Amino acid sequence: MLVPLRESAAGTCGGKAGALGALLRAGLPVPDGFVVPFAAYRDAVRDLDLGRPAGESDDAARRAIEARPVPLIDALGRALGRLGDPPVAVRSSAAKEDTGQASAAGQHDSFLAVHGADEVARAVRACWASLFSPRVIAYRAASGHDGHAFDDLLMAVIVQRHVDAEISGVMFTPARPGEATRIEASWGLGPSIVEGRVTPDAYRVAEDGSVTRTVADKRQRLDRRGTRLVVRDVPAAARSRPAIDDTTARRLAELGGQVAGALGGPQDIEWAIAGGRTWILQARPITAAPPPPAPLEPRAPVVLPYGASGIATAMLTGVPGSHGTVTGAARIVRGFGDFARVRPGDILVCPFTDPAWTPLLRIAAGVVTETGGVLSHAAIVAREHGIPAVLGVPGATSRLRDDAVITIDGTTGTVTAADA
Repeated sequence: MLVPLRESAAGTCGGKAGALGALLRAGLPVPDGFVVPFAAYRDAVRDLDLGRPAGESDDAARRAIEARPVPLIDALGRALGRLGDPPVAVRSSAAKEDTGQASAAGQHDSFLAVHGADEVARAVRACWASLFSPRVIAYRAASGHDGHAFDDLLMAVIVQRHVDAEISGVMFTPARPGEATRIEASWGLGPSIVEGRVTPDAYRVAEDGSVTRTVADKRQRLDRRGTRLVVRDVPAAARSRPAIDDTTARRLAELGGQVAGALGGPQDIEWAIAGGRTWILQARPITAAPPPPAPLEPRAPVVLPYGASGIATAMLTGVPGSHGTVTGAARIVRGFGDFARVRPGDILVCPFTDPAWTPLLRIAAGVVTETGGVLSHAAIVAREHGIPAVLGVPGATSRLRDDAVITIDGTTGTVTAADA
């Protein structure tokens, strides 16, 4: 029942796997692997009542799925053997994921550095169960879908060679003639960038091949150590060094054009470089275009003249993440313990936005983060939900006061606060 990745199609294996299969058939550099298709998920949950209302049933559904035996364990072992039994990435490929209407960016579970049939089976079950996570149900509801529509609750799972990336990033191909390719890059494995835990270098490659770039202070990187992922400090000398040079940026833009041509439209692409070779790890349609880059780089607060109220204001700058302007109460959120304090209309101010925080984006009026880039999952979801976002504002959680009234402009990348 396992499907070679090269033969995968969206109708049986989900949009993510279908896109990777199309790229492999087009001769583009995608790590090889296989797919556990929708049919395997249906077989595994056939006797479970998964069409129940929201609430405690979601927790029960996750627990029941995670306890399911994977009927394909022998087939998984044989398929991994044909790959040479390497560490693998186990990635979700759900129905309604990676479509032109909704990306579900970062919502379902995926795993890196998985080794052995038993661990792969465990990761497959976790991907299946993530269909019922609070963030997925909230994301689907905010996207205009019934979060519990049974026909949509289908999960295929991609299993492919893990790439030990020395450099990784995200790329948005042009949506129309004359636009530049946008690239973000940093050291190590990709989750640091897509989860917004590091502010990456930003590049724009124009049609004529000219490259403009903003180099960030990349303090941490994620790497594989055996079957574990470890966060390491980047040596001081490398923090402000460009992750890629202009020639590499142009090569990535050319590869992005080939991906867009093979898939028939502008693409949001995750890529990695290992051993001098570039790999495409994921490609999906762009659901919401990011704002243009701000003319100013992030800097220390600027104190503005006293306004009519007689109260001094301060302006912070960051990366424009999602269009729009909004004024509201700043709500400092550093972890799950702060979730209950968030009220409708608040502006989230946080170190970064983990995908598990998606339910907060349904009620927040805007988002400010201390790290992250315009192509990160949080920025994509904010744009899909239509709320302004300003990313990569250094020290935002300490410079802004909880409950202070702030105005954020996600188009220009500014945050203005009275008496910050």
